[in-house]
Amino acid sequence: MCRKPPIQLEKGTKIRYNGSCKHSLICGKVNRLSQETPSYGGQAVIEGVMFGGKHVNVTAVRRKSQEITFLEVPRSDQRWVTKLRRIPLLRGIVSIIDSSAKGSKHLNYSAEAYAEDEVTPEERAQRELEKANEAKKKEAKEKEEGFSIGMMLGVAVMGILSFVMGKLIFTLVPVFVENFLFKDAFDGYILHNLVEGAIKLILLLVYLWIISQTPVVKRLFQYHGAEHKVISAFEAGDELTVENVQKHSRLHYRCGSSFMMLTIVLGVVIYSFVPWDNLWDRIIQRLVLLPVVIGVSFEVLKGTNALRDVPVLRYLGYPGLWLQLLTTKEPKDDQVEVSIASFNRMRELDAAYEQGLIKNETVTGGILDPVKG
Repeated sequence: MCRKPPIQLEKGTKIRYNGSCKHSLICGKVNRLSQETPSYGGQAVIEGVMFGGKHVNVTAVRRKSQEITFLEVPRSDQRWVTKLRRIPLLRGIVSIIDSSAKGSKHLNYSAEAYAEDEVTPEERAQRELEKANEAKKKEAKEKEEGFSIGMMLGVAVMGILSFVMGKLIFTLVPVFVENFLFKDAFDGYILHNLVEGAIKLILLLVYLWIISQTPVVKRLFQYHGAEHKVISAFEAGDELTVENVQKHSRLHYRCGSSFMMLTIVLGVVIYSFVPWDNLWDRIIQRLVLLPVVIGVSFEVLKGTNALRDVPVLRYLGYPGLWLQLLTTKEPKDDQVEVSIASFNRMRELDAAYEQGLIKNETVTGGILDPVKG
């Protein structure tokens, strides 16, 4: 039987995880995914994995010392955001923007941890001293001025802007390329839309292949595979051990890579319902319909995930799975261990919230820091 350790709330706590079941409140097997079982998601970060729970988002990162450290951030969704998440089409846009904002915080944490491990011991000691001084100044300032959300908003805005700019570039560049190469090659806007979609797909595949050749991104894609394997093992009701998790596929229907593929395919279909006469009409149409493409793609993604066990309809999700052959790599055992640690810690803290072991007002001053997150 697994022991339930007390929830640690000391500020700056670093937890060393050795894969043992005793480090988690959540042990043993779970039932196969059902309406009662939560549907979890996550993302790979530099040398780690983030998982989002009902009450908290947790990132686990493997350090050079082989220690696994955690960033644990309570979810604090506004009431209006929660309501929008229940509205079809709108919930897709809200979820994507929200994920971009929150995901950037955890990616920043992993990047800082990675950079910290690359410096010499002397440089690290100097940085720790500077951080300690900055923390003292910040704490004194917050006591005088009260809790400030400026830092949290700044990181969130940067995450949202990065997503929006990336989406705009990926949407508009294929338009200019297709117009430059095939403007007078043939008539009919639908055919031009098809060629534009093909160019967009080629650009995406080439981009993913190029970045996957770099060591850092290759390891990032391995952690992406580890994230998928842990979720699949959980949904299958398997005990979360490295051996059990490694048996599962690194591909998963409910993935952002599948979403990217859907935006390309469904974009061609949606754009074809609205004719255009010239390049500027085409650009304006793409910008206006972009939220529609995102919303519809999100709904279709949810549908393909719900139908993945239906013999014929499961093939609807295959294009997204094929793209994941580029965006995921087979993880090593130590990477799976990090993913398990992150997932177990998230489930542990979620359970602690449900049992009343953690209160929002208690967490704010501990390691569950909404500003750091």
